[in-house]
Amino acid sequence: MTTSLTKSTVRFLAALLALALLATACGDDDSGAADDGGGDGSEGASSITVYSGRDQDLIEPLLDAFTEETGIEVTARYEGSADLALLIQTEGDNSPADVFISQSPGALGLLAGEGRLAPLDSSLTGLVDDGFAASDDTWVGITGRVRVIVYNSELVDPADLPSSVLELTDPVYDGRVGVAPDNGSFQDFVTAMRSELGDDATREWLEGMAANNSPNYPKNSAIVEAVGRGEIPMGLVNHYYNLRALEADSSLPSVNHFLDSGDLGSLVIVTGGAVLESSDAKTEAEQLLAFLLSENAQATFAAETQEYPLLPGVAAPEGLPPLDGYATDTIELSALGEGLTGTIELIRESGLVQ
Repeated sequence: MTTSLTKSTVRFLAALLALALLATACGDDDSGAADDGGGDGSEGASSITVYSGRDQDLIEPLLDAFTEETGIEVTARYEGSADLALLIQTEGDNSPADVFISQSPGALGLLAGEGRLAPLDSSLTGLVDDGFAASDDTWVGITGRVRVIVYNSELVDPADLPSSVLELTDPVYDGRVGVAPDNGSFQDFVTAMRSELGDDATREWLEGMAANNSPNYPKNSAIVEAVGRGEIPMGLVNHYYNLRALEADSSLPSVNHFLDSGDLGSLVIVTGGAVLESSDAKTEAEQLLAFLLSENAQATFAAETQEYPLLPGVAAPEGLPPLDGYATDTIELSALGEGLTGTIELIRESGLVQ
C-alpha cells in the first residue's frame, strides 16, 4: 500500500530539481552538456544512449525535444522491455546504455535486484507521489496504467460484471474472458497477486482461469479488438488500450469496467525510467528522466497514450477516474521484478497458456 507525499514537499523537491537543471543548462555553449559532468566526475557528456521498451513513435519526438532543449544527443534502441532487460544483463558493465525506459516495472525491478541500476537523486524521485518510484530510488515512474475489464456492451449486461477479478474463475465466465499470459502487464498483475495472496491462492486462480478455457491473445490491444468485434464478451487489459480504440472508432461497443480501487483487478502499473549503474553520464541521464517528468512531456503522454501522467497537477485524459483513489491501494511496485521469473513459471504450470 502507498501514501502520497504532501504537495508542499513535492513542490519543494520540484523547485530543487528545476534549479539544478537551470544550473546545468547554463554550462559550456559549445558542448551543450552539463558542467557537472558524468557519473565519474569528468567533463559533461555530449550524448547518451537510451534503451527504450516503449514505442519509437511515442518516445523519439520527446528525445528530439530533449536534445533541442539541452544540446545532449540521444542514441536510442527500441525493443520489448523484457528483451532489453535481458540484453542489459548479458552486456553487464559493458552495456552502452545510460537510460532504460521500461513498459513494465517488473523489468526495472529485475535489474535493480541485480545491482544494475544507479540510485536516482531524491529530487527526481520526489517529483512523483510516494509509491510511484522504487523504494530504493533505483527507478522512477513516468506514466500510470490501471488494470480493467474491457467488455462488449452488446453482449454483457453491466449488472452481470464481476465486482472482483477473483470472481472470473466462476464457471459462468467459461470461455468468456480473454487474457494475454505472455504479456508483461498480465505478468506484473500475477506477481502482485502472489505478493498479496501468496503462491497457492495465485496458482488456484490461474488454474481456475485455465479450467474456464480463457482465450489467449498475444497482447492487450488484441483483446480489445476481439471484444470490439464480439469475438469474446470481455477481457483483462490496461485501461488505455480501449480508450485508443474508441478514439479511432467511437462506434465500438467496448467499455472499460473499473473495479474497486482496493481490488487486485485495478492494480496500477507504471512505466518507468532508470539510469544504469555502469553509465558514465549519470547526470545527463537523470536530466532526461527529469525532462520526461516535465509538464509538457507528461501532457504529451496523456494526450498520445491516454495514460495517467504521474506529475501532480497535470490533467489525466478526460473521463478517467482520479488516479488518487487507486494509488492508495497500489502494490509495492518494486517487488514486481523480484518474482518475475517465478511468475512466468507459475503461469506456464497452471495450464493457462494455450
